[in-house]
Amino acid sequence: MSARSGCVLVTGGAGFIGANATNHLLESGRRVRILDNLSRPGSERNLQWLCEKHGDALEVVVGDVRNQGTVTSAMKDVDHVFHFAAQVAVTSSIVDPPLDFDVNARGTINILEAVRTSPRRPSILFTSTNKVYGNLADVDLVQSADRYTPADPKLRSYGVDESRRLDFHSPYGCSKGCADQYVLDYAKSFGVPAVVFRMSCIYGPRQFGNEDQGWLAHFVIRASRRERLFIYGDGRQVRDVLFVDDLIDAMVRVESRIESLAGRAFNVGGGPARTVSLREVIREIGRSLKRPLDVTHEAWRVGDQRYYVSDTRALEAATGWSPRVGVAEGLERLFQWADTLGRTAEADGATPLGVAP
Repeated sequence: MSARSGCVLVTGGAGFIGANATNHLLESGRRVRILDNLSRPGSERNLQWLCEKHGDALEVVVGDVRNQGTVTSAMKDVDHVFHFAAQVAVTSSIVDPPLDFDVNARGTINILEAVRTSPRRPSILFTSTNKVYGNLADVDLVQSADRYTPADPKLRSYGVDESRRLDFHSPYGCSKGCADQYVLDYAKSFGVPAVVFRMSCIYGPRQFGNEDQGWLAHFVIRASRRERLFIYGDGRQVRDVLFVDDLIDAMVRVESRIESLAGRAFNVGGGPARTVSLREVIREIGRSLKRPLDVTHEAWRVGDQRYYVSDTRALEAATGWSPRVGVAEGLERLFQWADTLGRTAEADGATPLGVAP
């Protein structure tokens, strides 16, 4: 972990990953400031949880990464930045591409400029996405009853590595890909200690997911409330899933080595040992709830990948990291949180934030 004494800035700190990371950092004795505009459903609830748990130890700036003045002010005394703030939905990016660009691309430039001009020269870890590799339409797949599997044995054994060519698809893929490349170039052109995580599916408590992002938590919460689930495509899509605690472990390891790892991008996910298809998840949720689920199939969406699994060997070699939480354990912990969420909502006479009926 960083030996410097300054503050850690977590942008999007009231979001799912941000709240979990902030909680971990505060429990580790770090000084933490979060910057969040609280636009994401569930963020206010996460912020309340953090404030109740940590009180004055947490510094909160309610503001937007699109505002350079706000970002520059938030960077005061900062030694490291976890940059999570983003527009996260492919569907939303298609509805409003300029907004998507402003948040993801321009917002990241604002962060990078504040880092570059700061006297402390903070390091930065940026969360990108596997969508920078496009929909992987050239990958030959074998279809079984429940999932797609790559025909190529190496891809099947290890997943997609960082040598895969970039192929931005959808406005979201373009905006995150643009930010991804700017972060890496600021490391090369300006010497900013910066690392990029190209993430697969991250899941866990405090995730108020939707159909487009955070789908595993979205499925669990809606199914627990006996609400209909929508699957886009045939449900054989495969993803590697990573529990949020394992992600944060990887982030902290990278931060502690960031000077030597600067300028690198890592694919981050559960890897081949932690893959699920949508059909398999639906079946497992139904088994846990001991009842069939109400599921409707819709057409494939723009940029949907039938198969994506991260090859995490580069990250493992660089840091000694490996995931520890298996899929069964992670789902159980997600169910426990969703159950607590439901009981709290009943007591309050409300529905959980971020979960539309």
